[in-house]
Amino acid sequence: MKHIGIVGCSAEGAALCYRTICSEAAERLGAHVHPEISMHTPSLSRYVACLEKGDLEGVAELMLDSARRLERVGADFLICPDNTIHQAFSLLAGRSPLPWLHIADAVTAAAVENGYAKLGITGTRWLVESDIYPEKLDAEGIAWLRPSPDEIAESARIILDELVPGIIRPSSVAYFRDVIEGFKSAGCDAVILGCTEIPLIISDANCALPTLDSTRLLARAALDTACT
Repeated sequence: MKHIGIVGCSAEGAALCYRTICSEAAERLGAHVHPEISMHTPSLSRYVACLEKGDLEGVAELMLDSARRLERVGADFLICPDNTIHQAFSLLAGRSPLPWLHIADAVTAAAVENGYAKLGITGTRWLVESDIYPEKLDAEGIAWLRPSPDEIAESARIILDELVPGIIRPSSVAYFRDVIEGFKSAGCDAVILGCTEIPLIISDANCALPTLDSTRLLARAALDTACT
C-alpha cells in the first residue's frame, strides 16, 4: 500500500480524517490493517495569520513546507483535510515534490455519482466566498448556492470559535440545521460540509438534506489511492 501524507491545518478536521482512514481501512482490509500514514501540522495560528491578510502565497509556502517534510519521511502522495487552505492549491501544485488529491475533487466526484443537481455550500467565510467549490461544480454542470452574508458570518464564527477548538453547542447544531433548511427551500438537493469540522455536528441523520462530508470523502479517496 502507498504511504499517505496528511498536510494538517486544524486539529479536529485532521484527526477525523486520520481516524476515518484507519477505521475504514480495517473494514476493507481486515482488523487493524491500514496504510502507513504520516502527518505534519504547523501552528494553526500561522495559517490564520496568512488568511486574515489574504496572503495565499504564505498559505502555499506553509503547505509546501509540510509537503517537503512528508516527502522526506517517505510519503507517496498528499492530502489536506482543510477546505479553506485549498485556495492556495494552484500556487503550490506545480512546485510540490509529491502529487496531491484535491478535497473538492473528491466531493464533486461524489456529487456527480449521486446525480445531485444543486448544492448548498457551508464552511468558513474564506471557503464559502472563494471559488474552490464553484469552479469544480461549474465544470460538471452542477448548480450551487452560498448562504446569506449573515449566515456566512455566523457559520464562520461557530467554526473558528467552537468547532476548531472542539466545542460543540446544541445551539450551533441548530443554527447549521436552519441554514441547511434554507438551502432545501431554495431547491438544493444536497449540502457540502465544506469545513472538515462541520461533520462533527452535522450528518445525514440530523439535517434536511443529504450531506457531502468533505472530511470522510477525502479520507476514502486517499484510501482508494493507497490501495491501488
